[in-house]
Amino acid sequence: MRIGELAARTGVSVRALRYYEEQHLLASERSHSGQRHYADNAVDRVLLIQQLYAAGLPSRSIVELLPCVVTGEVTPELLERLSVERDRINTQIGTLADTRDRLDAVIAAATTTFRTGRPCP
Repeated sequence: MRIGELAARTGVSVRALRYYEEQHLLASERSHSGQRHYADNAVDRVLLIQQLYAAGLPSRSIVELLPCVVTGEVTPELLERLSVERDRINTQIGTLADTRDRLDAVIAAATTTFRTGRPCP
């Protein structure tokens, strides 16, 4: 598939796909006219890259992790890196949950104030 179709199927901009190639996260083959062509599995790869970026991983970490995802082969060093990233994400989840709980408390207090006309405790 061509770059525009991959962009449409993944919701990722053409510019981002080119960046992924520059960072060696994604590969394409070139036609005689120089157009990029991607394998069908590129959709899943781009979606995975997006998930990893959303989790806060930098491209250099993603480059190291992708071969493991593709082949299933893991070195002890890579396993340690994966564990570190998982722990970091778990910490982020905990922080976000705490923030959500605080917002819930503020919303509840503000809702009470709005309904009763009395200031927040």
